[in-house]
Amino acid sequence: MNSLRTRIAALLIAAIVAVVVLATFTATRVMQPPSPQATMEPVAWQIHLTMTLLGHGAGPSPDLRSAPAEGLADTRMTDFLRHALARTGEPLEAIVTHETGVAALTASIPVADQGWLILPIPDLSPPPGQWKVLAVWLSLMGLGSAAIAIHAAQRLTRPLQLIEDAVDKIGPDGKMAPLPETGPAEVRAAARALNRLSGQLGRAMESRMRLVAAAGHDLRTPMTRMRLRAEFIADDEEREKWLSDLQELDMIADSAIRLVREEVGPDGLQPLRLDRLLTEIADELRALGQKVDLSPLPVATIMAGPIAIKRALRNLISNAATHGKGAEVSLAAKGKNAVIRILDSGPGVPEELLSQVFEPFFRVDQARRKSVPGAGLGLAIAREIIERHQGSITIRNHVPHGLEQVCTLPLPALRG
Repeated sequence: MNSLRTRIAALLIAAIVAVVVLATFTATRVMQPPSPQATMEPVAWQIHLTMTLLGHGAGPSPDLRSAPAEGLADTRMTDFLRHALARTGEPLEAIVTHETGVAALTASIPVADQGWLILPIPDLSPPPGQWKVLAVWLSLMGLGSAAIAIHAAQRLTRPLQLIEDAVDKIGPDGKMAPLPETGPAEVRAAARALNRLSGQLGRAMESRMRLVAAAGHDLRTPMTRMRLRAEFIADDEEREKWLSDLQELDMIADSAIRLVREEVGPDGLQPLRLDRLLTEIADELRALGQKVDLSPLPVATIMAGPIAIKRALRNLISNAATHGKGAEVSLAAKGKNAVIRILDSGPGVPEELLSQVFEPFFRVDQARRKSVPGAGLGLAIAREIIERHQGSITIRNHVPHGLEQVCTLPLPALRG
């Protein structure tokens, strides 16, 4: 009941069913037969008249029998008839019976020395199974109402569905395929607005990337001049501080340019063995003195750009090894995805900061910037690459301590 479509459909169904139930109730009340009290008095008058004519030997030949009519006695209708006979003339001991499967009733009135007078009387009670008929009627109306309501809800929420589908199609570069501006006026207006938004978003992304790339390139010249000047500083300690700061600036500029390149210049996709790639990355990091442990890796092949995906996974594993006192890497195939889990034994990240770990230049502890190398763009670059390959990456704290990075990449579909 959380979606707008479901709420609209439920509201329409409730409204239509309520109207049908009210109309059915009104119709049954208006069209129901008169009560037995109202119909029995004319029957009683007819019986008294027949008894009078019988006493004078006039009128048509009556149906006289030696015993009451066969069938089951209807106590309720018998009481109604006896009271009606008492109100309209001499009280008589009448018996009302009905045969199984026959709608008509039969009245049996004792006649002195002649047996029983048998007279048919109308049965104005509702037909048997009326509630079943009403239930079937309401069920059919409910199903018809549901079909109409769901169709109407789909038509009403189509512009919203169009927006949701369009948002899902937006790529990392902020662009999406133009939507056809056809259909009802509301749908055309939504498609037109989304196309305009896509164009504006694409231009904004391009402008941002050009700005970052230009800033990174333009910083190189003044940084080179500053490095040359720093070499002439007489104080060795001061000179080392200047060179360290310049090296950090150079690293930030390189990382920013690399991030832009990942957004605008993806390399071609090709089959890539994840198990071999993870083993290669682990060997490289171990050679640099970092602690990386690999679980037994199953064979898993994905379609990816080898350079980009290696950079992303290397950033994630290096992040765990550098900040988390070592990385434990495992690989598994779950359904249509390859899942890479990277655990570390570090202090983790405060829960309130977990949502910021993928932001550029993010540091959990700014005081560690000098002691831990890096520009703070490793996770941002990794997420950019993973999402461009239709994958996902999540980071959460691991119990009892440490951080868990989970990277999911789609496996190629098997061809039958």
